[in-house]
Amino acid sequence: MRKLKRVVLGVVLGIWALGAAAGDTKVAGFDSPEIVILGDSQIPFGSGPAFLEFFTDLKSHCAPNQEQETYLERLGAKRVAVIGVRSTSIHSWTARSGKAKEAVCKVDPKWKVNAGTYGYVNTTGNKYVQIGRGKAYQFCEPGQSPFEAMFRDGYYAPKLFLMSFLGNSARRWAESKEQAKADVEEMMRHIPEDVPCIFMTTAPAYSKKIVDLRLKAQENIQAAFEETGNRCSFVRGATEETVEAYQGNMEFFRLNKKGRVKDPYHPNQAAAENFFALEMGNICSAIFEQISTLPEPQTH
Repeated sequence: MRKLKRVVLGVVLGIWALGAAAGDTKVAGFDSPEIVILGDSQIPFGSGPAFLEFFTDLKSHCAPNQEQETYLERLGAKRVAVIGVRSTSIHSWTARSGKAKEAVCKVDPKWKVNAGTYGYVNTTGNKYVQIGRGKAYQFCEPGQSPFEAMFRDGYYAPKLFLMSFLGNSARRWAESKEQAKADVEEMMRHIPEDVPCIFMTTAPAYSKKIVDLRLKAQENIQAAFEETGNRCSFVRGATEETVEAYQGNMEFFRLNKKGRVKDPYHPNQAAAENFFALEMGNICSAIFEQISTLPEPQTH
C-alpha cells in the first residue's frame, strides 16, 4: 500500500511539475498587444512616435472602405506596442547565441539601456529600456532566439506584426543575395505561421553613399522575400519619393552646434512624419492585405 501511495504521489508530482514548467513560459501580468512594431535604432531616434500615432489611428490614416473596416474590427482592442533595439536586424532576432543575439540582449556598458519603446508596453514615460528587464521585454531566454522567446506560448501573440529594418544589415544584404535569402528563410521559421506580418525597410539616410548601399540591400532583401517569405507583405521604405525627400535634406537630420548634420543615419521625428505621409498608401495596402487573413470575431 505504501509503495502504491508513493507511486501515485510521484505521478501527481510529475503532472504538477509538467504543469509548472508549462506555466513558466508565461509572463505574469502581461497581456499581448494586438499590434506590434519592431525595429532598430531609428525608432528611439525619431520614428517611434510616428509609428505609434499612425497605428493607433489606422481608420483615419487608411480611410478603409466598408470591407476593410470589417478587417480592422478583427484587430480587437488595437493596442499598439513599438519597440526599437539599437544595431539590430532580423538576424539578431533569430540568433540563439553569439554577437547577433547580444545586439538584442547585452546590457549597454555605458547607458545601461539598449532600446526605445512606445505605446502599450511603455508605462513609465521614459522611452529608454534594457531588453531582458521588465515583463514586456523578456526576449533573452537561454538557448532561444529573441523571436522564439517573444512568440512562446502565453506571451506575445499579435494580430499584426510589422518589422522595420535595413541599415544594420545593409552591407550584409547588399554584398550577398544568398545571405539575404538565408536571413529571410530563418526569420520565417521563427515567426508563427498564423501571425500576419509586414516587413518594411527603413527610411533613407542623408548621404548618397549610404543611400546607394541601402538601395542595393533593399533590392536583395525584397527579392529574398518574394522567393521565400511572401506570406509577409513587403514595403519599400526607400522609394524614389522618399529618397528625394531625405537625401541631402538637413531639416530631416540632427545637426551639431555648427549647423552641420551630425547623424546621417537616423532621420528625426519630422522626417518620420513625412515618411508616413509619403508611404501611407503602400503601408495601408500591406495592412489590409495581412489582416484580411485574420479570423472574423465571434459573436454571441
